[in-house]
Amino acid sequence: MFKGFQRQPDGLTVQEALENAMRHAGVPSSLMPAGRTDRGVHARMQVASVRLPPGYSAETLSERLPALLPPGLGLCVARRAPEGFHSQWSATGKEYRYRFQLGGEVPAAWKPFVMDLGLEPRLEGRRPTPERIAEVLGAAVGRRDFQAFHENSSPRKPRTLESATLHALGGGLFEARLRGDGFGRYQVRYLVGSALLTAAGGLSEEHYRAALDSGTSIPGLKAPAQGLVLWEVRYPLDKEPFPPDERQRPPGLPALPPFLAETQVDTKVA
Repeated sequence: MFKGFQRQPDGLTVQEALENAMRHAGVPSSLMPAGRTDRGVHARMQVASVRLPPGYSAETLSERLPALLPPGLGLCVARRAPEGFHSQWSATGKEYRYRFQLGGEVPAAWKPFVMDLGLEPRLEGRRPTPERIAEVLGAAVGRRDFQAFHENSSPRKPRTLESATLHALGGGLFEARLRGDGFGRYQVRYLVGSALLTAAGGLSEEHYRAALDSGTSIPGLKAPAQGLVLWEVRYPLDKEPFPPDERQRPPGLPALPPFLAETQVDTKVA
């Protein structure tokens, strides 16, 4: 439905829809997001800063805005942030989650939100094991230049991938969870896709590790956008706008994919 987050000259974007709705709610201000998700990527916790008019409270925005938003876009909570808060520059890290189906049929409710390995030409006839995927994905953890795993439009600089784990959600559905201090454009999609390709034997582990260690270019795999969710944006305690219970269970978040699994199974793959 949306052509990504940032305003575009043609087609509806998340930013345009939000700012149009805010204008009708009495807030004629532009907003600053914690990051800009690409077309087809979903967000469980996108954070945006906005200046409210004098006398206009965050609670008023929470009351007025939801009814003005189009389908597929919602507001969980609005909070007055601590002094000096900036949604992007105050952030200390993010967590992304990527879902893919290893075997069996993708449940109907999950089809728009999952990468089906059976439909990826470069993985045709190859079925990596969860354990092998977890091993290859885990090799990316550390502080390094991820140049081989993001677009050249992103600045080349050291970034820290704090953790990269794989979780079984049941029924052949798996979720890769990546936490770090920052990510380049398409970095999560290239890391997950290339880990899948390497684990399946379509890319040598030697080349994959050389790309991690020295930024050597590789014919990596960019996983499809629909499997990716911006799960959380982290802030230091003195800039944190949200209490722990709101982070754990955002109010008003739909109890549907891609945010919640249909099953409560969540088994970390060693």
